[in-house]
Amino acid sequence: MKELSIDRKNDDSALKHERLRYMTFLADVLGHLESMQVFLPQIDETNQQGRGIGVVHPLSKSTEQDDDVVDFFLIEEIRKYVKIKPNRLGKQNFMGANGTFTSIGHACFSMKQELEEYMDYDVGDFCKDDWKLGQKLMVHGCDPLPRRRCFSRAPQLYSKPFSINESMWRLPDDRNVRWSQYRCKSFTCLANNKTGKGFFKCADCFNLTIHEMPRWMKLMSYDPNMNSTADFLIAEVLKIKPGEIRIGLDFSIGTGTFAARMREFNVTIISATINLGAPFNEMIALRGVVPLYLTINQRLPFFDNTLDIIHTTRFLDGWIDFQLLDFVLYDWDRVLRPGGLLWIDRFFCLEKDLADYLDAFKMLRYKKHKWIVVPKLDKVGQEMFFSAVLEKPPRPF
Repeated sequence: MKELSIDRKNDDSALKHERLRYMTFLADVLGHLESMQVFLPQIDETNQQGRGIGVVHPLSKSTEQDDDVVDFFLIEEIRKYVKIKPNRLGKQNFMGANGTFTSIGHACFSMKQELEEYMDYDVGDFCKDDWKLGQKLMVHGCDPLPRRRCFSRAPQLYSKPFSINESMWRLPDDRNVRWSQYRCKSFTCLANNKTGKGFFKCADCFNLTIHEMPRWMKLMSYDPNMNSTADFLIAEVLKIKPGEIRIGLDFSIGTGTFAARMREFNVTIISATINLGAPFNEMIALRGVVPLYLTINQRLPFFDNTLDIIHTTRFLDGWIDFQLLDFVLYDWDRVLRPGGLLWIDRFFCLEKDLADYLDAFKMLRYKKHKWIVVPKLDKVGQEMFFSAVLEKPPRPF
């Protein structure tokens, strides 16, 4: 290539064609080398002395390390799941891998007994009614859970859901939920808030008419003495970016009301939550919006710069560790597109911790469209509410 570039006097079409051919060949070779780097293990410098350096694909090297992981567990289904699954044709697939590398969360090793109980089943049979055990594993860091080869249990008498025109603001049919793991055995019981502290952060959110219907449509908590509120209305938030907010995520404890309301404004919202003492995921789905069963431990399953809005309430509050909050906020920033909105809705914390939490949000360096801090009315002088609507900057570099 160097010799060809020097001889510029003879830069005719034949020479251009030859140069292009060489460049294409080199690009192809470099592309193969780059794809192989995905597989190459790190070479231990202590093993390089006195012998030639050889690198091989993980499927061809010693499986001693993999065997250590497999041998840690006794239940055969876990052992089968964590083993590398080679491609049947023995070639790289379209993703550049020679096999499938299934994984489990690192905390699964500290919860060996619970995970083995969860994975102890007969292949092809019905799974045990053990979603609560699976959620316990997820919340304690055994996330993602391994897949299972058994059929999930369904309600005994499943009834078809209501049509979308009536499902949004009507309690679903009780027959469409497995109630065995809950204190309440019906949606009416949940709406009447008879479960004590089973879902204390969302004690009234199954009451669709009185509690849920007005939310984000009119101010729910207004302090006339201070002439302030921590509530923002959907209409005023959408006016910040008229016509630009189309898809987003609601990371909250709730029954899908935010997604239901945003649907009326032609915005598609996915609701991420877990079942904290009540069938939140089932309720969201039966209302006709999309539930995402996700803990705060897990990286969001969205690609970079794709969502128009992220909303959170009742979940990301003053209980959260500052470093964990950093990881969460940076992940939210990753999936928000440039110009996307982050809606922090009624974040509450102890007054003495407020400055530290506000610094965590300021760290994002987002444009402030709305930003308000007010006392929590039932605990004035002890806890504070913080609400904000922030815009992600372009960051072109």
